[in-house]
Amino acid sequence: MNKPINVLAFDFGIKRIGVAYGQSLSQSATALEAIKADNGIPSWQTLDALVKEWQTQHVVVGLPLNMDGTEGDLCKRARKFGNRLHGRYGVPITMQDERLTTREAKSIAREQGHKGHSYDKDPVDAIAAELILTDFWHNLDQPSK
Repeated sequence: MNKPINVLAFDFGIKRIGVAYGQSLSQSATALEAIKADNGIPSWQTLDALVKEWQTQHVVVGLPLNMDGTEGDLCKRARKFGNRLHGRYGVPITMQDERLTTREAKSIAREQGHKGHSYDKDPVDAIAAELILTDFWHNLDQPSK
Protein backbone atom coordinates (compact mmCIF):
# COMPACT_ATOMS: atom_id res chain seq x y z
CA MET A 1 0.00 0.00 0.00
CA ASN A 2 2.11 2.86 -1.31
CA LYS A 3 -0.45 5.67 -1.60
CA PRO A 4 -2.84 6.48 1.26
CA ILE A 5 -6.07 4.51 1.18
CA ASN A 6 -9.29 4.48 3.19
CA VAL A 7 -10.20 1.18 4.82
CA LEU A 8 -13.37 -0.13 6.43
CA ALA A 9 -13.09 -3.08 8.81
CA PHE A 10 -15.94 -5.39 9.75
CA ASP A 11 -16.53 -7.65 12.73
CA PHE A 12 -18.97 -10.08 11.11
CA GLY A 13 -21.78 -11.49 13.22
CA ILE A 14 -25.18 -13.09 12.84
CA LYS A 15 -27.09 -10.32 14.70
CA ARG A 16 -24.72 -7.38 14.25
CA ILE A 17 -21.73 -6.39 12.16
CA GLY A 18 -19.27 -3.99 13.75
CA VAL A 19 -17.70 -1.33 11.55
CA ALA A 20 -14.49 0.66 11.94
CA TYR A 21 -12.72 3.15 9.67
CA GLY A 22 -9.03 3.68 9.13
CA GLN A 23 -6.60 5.44 6.86
CA SER A 24 -3.35 3.84 5.75
CA LEU A 25 -1.16 6.93 6.04
CA SER A 26 -1.79 7.28 9.79
CA GLN A 27 -2.68 3.60 10.27
CA SER A 28 -5.63 4.83 12.29
CA ALA A 29 -8.56 2.74 13.48
CA THR A 30 -11.78 4.26 14.76
CA ALA A 31 -14.92 2.39 15.80
CA LEU A 32 -17.97 3.65 13.89
CA GLU A 33 -21.10 1.63 14.59
CA ALA A 34 -22.71 -1.78 14.78
CA ILE A 35 -25.07 -2.52 11.91
CA LYS A 36 -27.98 -4.86 12.54
CA ALA A 37 -27.89 -8.07 10.57
CA ASP A 38 -30.57 -10.66 9.92
CA ASN A 39 -28.89 -14.05 10.15
CA GLY A 40 -25.64 -12.47 8.98
CA ILE A 41 -27.21 -10.43 6.19
CA PRO A 42 -26.70 -6.69 6.66
CA SER A 43 -28.70 -3.78 5.34
CA TRP A 44 -26.86 -3.37 2.05
CA GLN A 45 -28.27 0.14 1.81
CA THR A 46 -26.50 1.03 5.07
CA LEU A 47 -23.25 -0.52 3.84
CA ASP A 48 -23.57 1.29 0.50
CA ALA A 49 -23.81 4.58 2.39
CA LEU A 50 -20.79 3.78 4.59
CA VAL A 51 -18.61 2.72 1.66
CA LYS A 52 -19.54 5.92 -0.18
CA GLU A 53 -19.15 8.21 2.85
CA TRP A 54 -15.71 6.88 3.79
CA GLN A 55 -14.55 6.55 0.15
CA THR A 56 -13.52 2.98 0.87
CA GLN A 57 -10.67 1.54 -1.16
CA HIS A 58 -9.96 -1.61 0.87
CA VAL A 59 -11.98 -3.77 3.23
CA VAL A 60 -10.83 -5.92 6.15
CA VAL A 61 -13.16 -8.61 7.46
CA GLY A 62 -12.54 -10.37 10.75
CA LEU A 63 -12.11 -14.12 10.41
CA PRO A 64 -13.46 -15.82 13.55
CA LEU A 65 -11.05 -18.76 13.71
CA ASN A 66 -11.30 -21.33 16.48
CA MET A 67 -8.59 -21.08 19.11
CA ASP A 68 -6.74 -23.98 17.45
CA GLY A 69 -6.72 -22.12 14.12
CA THR A 70 -9.39 -24.24 12.45
CA GLU A 71 -12.38 -22.77 10.66
CA GLY A 72 -15.97 -23.34 11.71
CA ASP A 73 -19.30 -22.37 10.16
CA LEU A 74 -18.99 -18.72 11.20
CA CYS A 75 -15.67 -18.47 9.31
CA LYS A 76 -17.35 -19.72 6.15
CA ARG A 77 -20.07 -17.12 6.59
CA ALA A 78 -17.53 -14.34 7.22
CA ARG A 79 -15.65 -15.35 4.05
CA LYS A 80 -18.93 -15.30 2.10
CA PHE A 81 -19.63 -11.81 3.49
CA GLY A 82 -16.14 -10.70 2.38
CA ASN A 83 -16.73 -12.14 -1.09
CA ARG A 84 -20.04 -10.27 -1.34
CA LEU A 85 -18.34 -7.01 -0.31
CA HIS A 86 -15.69 -7.57 -3.00
CA GLY A 87 -18.29 -8.34 -5.64
CA ARG A 88 -20.49 -5.39 -4.70
CA TYR A 89 -17.81 -2.71 -4.27
CA GLY A 90 -14.91 -4.04 -6.35
CA VAL A 91 -12.34 -3.30 -3.64
CA PRO A 92 -9.63 -5.62 -2.33
CA ILE A 93 -10.62 -7.68 0.70
CA THR A 94 -8.34 -8.94 3.44
CA MET A 95 -9.50 -11.58 5.89
CA GLN A 96 -7.92 -10.86 9.28
CA ASP A 97 -7.65 -13.29 12.20
CA GLU A 98 -9.93 -11.92 14.89
CA ARG A 99 -9.45 -14.41 17.71
CA LEU A 100 -10.16 -12.85 21.13
CA THR A 101 -11.14 -9.43 19.74
CA THR A 102 -14.65 -9.62 21.21
CA ARG A 103 -13.23 -10.48 24.62
CA GLU A 104 -10.78 -7.57 24.36
CA ALA A 105 -13.56 -5.27 23.10
CA LYS A 106 -15.69 -6.14 26.15
CA SER A 107 -12.74 -5.39 28.42
CA ILE A 108 -12.22 -2.00 26.75
CA ALA A 109 -15.94 -1.24 27.00
CA ARG A 110 -15.93 -2.04 30.74
CA GLU A 111 -12.96 0.31 31.20
CA GLN A 112 -15.06 2.98 29.44
CA GLY A 113 -17.97 2.44 31.82
CA HIS A 114 -19.99 -0.33 30.13
CA LYS A 115 -21.93 -2.22 32.78
CA GLY A 116 -21.23 -5.54 31.06
CA HIS A 117 -24.69 -7.02 31.48
CA SER A 118 -26.39 -6.11 28.20
CA TYR A 119 -24.26 -6.31 25.11
CA ASP A 120 -27.44 -6.61 23.00
CA LYS A 121 -28.55 -3.12 24.04
CA ASP A 122 -25.04 -1.65 24.06
CA PRO A 123 -22.94 -3.74 21.63
CA VAL A 124 -19.15 -3.77 21.41
CA ASP A 125 -18.96 -4.97 17.80
CA ALA A 126 -17.58 -1.64 16.50
CA ILE A 127 -14.80 -1.79 19.10
CA ALA A 128 -14.02 -5.33 17.91
CA ALA A 129 -13.87 -4.04 14.30
CA GLU A 130 -11.45 -1.33 15.47
CA LEU A 131 -9.24 -4.02 17.04
CA ILE A 132 -9.37 -6.07 13.83
CA LEU A 133 -8.20 -3.04 11.85
CA THR A 134 -5.45 -2.30 14.39
CA ASP A 135 -4.22 -5.89 14.00
CA PHE A 136 -4.34 -5.52 10.22
CA TRP A 137 -2.08 -2.41 10.38
CA HIS A 138 0.27 -4.19 12.78
CA ASN A 139 0.57 -7.18 10.45
CA LEU A 140 1.39 -4.86 7.52
CA ASP A 141 4.41 -3.63 9.45
CA GLN A 142 5.74 -7.15 10.05
CA PRO A 143 8.47 -8.37 7.71
CA SER A 144 7.47 -11.13 5.32
CA LYS A 145 8.52 -14.65 6.25
